[in-house]
Amino acid sequence: MARISGIDLPKNKRGEIGLTYIYGIGRSSAQKILDKAGVDRSTKVSEWNDDELGKIRNVLSEDYKVEGSLRGEIQLNIKRLMDIGCYRGIRHRTGLPLRGQRTKNNSRTRKGKRKTVANKKKATK
Repeated sequence: MARISGIDLPKNKRGEIGLTYIYGIGRSSAQKILDKAGVDRSTKVSEWNDDELGKIRNVLSEDYKVEGSLRGEIQLNIKRLMDIGCYRGIRHRTGLPLRGQRTKNNSRTRKGKRKTVANKKKATK
């Protein structure tokens, strides 16, 4: 069982795909990590020995910020934007999209489930 930075990597996947299960590592950084550690990209995670796992762990700890520390840093960046009250911070605070998307029709992912607003009732005579 290959366990790197608190994540169980899937055994049946190739190395460069398996590493992408770690938060903060995509395909290209997984390839760079494996090249730097001297591990073949096409080798399955189950075929890695302890020595190769140790090399991968060393490369990750030296050069990359992953999982909890990366999540914490991103949250601090968002909090900073909200504290200084810039446009992006205000959009974060109100739960709206921040990168210029229109909000009249779409953006349901950011806004959440629709909240219907009832019509005004007409006054009776």
